[in-house]
Amino acid sequence: MELALAMPLLCLLLLGVVEIAVVVRDQLVAIEAARTGVRAAAVSADPASAATAAVQRAIGQPASVSTSISDGYVTVTVVITNHTDVPLIGLLMPDVELRGDATMILEPP
Repeated sequence: MELALAMPLLCLLLLGVVEIAVVVRDQLVAIEAARTGVRAAAVSADPASAATAAVQRAIGQPASVSTSISDGYVTVTVVITNHTDVPLIGLLMPDVELRGDATMILEPP
């Protein structure tokens, strides 16, 4: 009887752990995409286009990419929206916006 009462809570807890793992994975993807984008932007004559193209190739999903240049440094910011698709947890948890930033010295092309 106790197992029958505890099983739904245990399953909900397990689904929550899976959703947290997916969010952490996507956060790491956003950070790595920003690093890839800033590497491409740092050596390009057109940093914004190079960063956007590199980020899109790296992640393969829609993302917001912004590039800024200041004092010889280029900064790329990647924002990904993680839709909570895990059953039951998606109803309890709103979509999460994940952000990755990277800065590198601007090298002449």
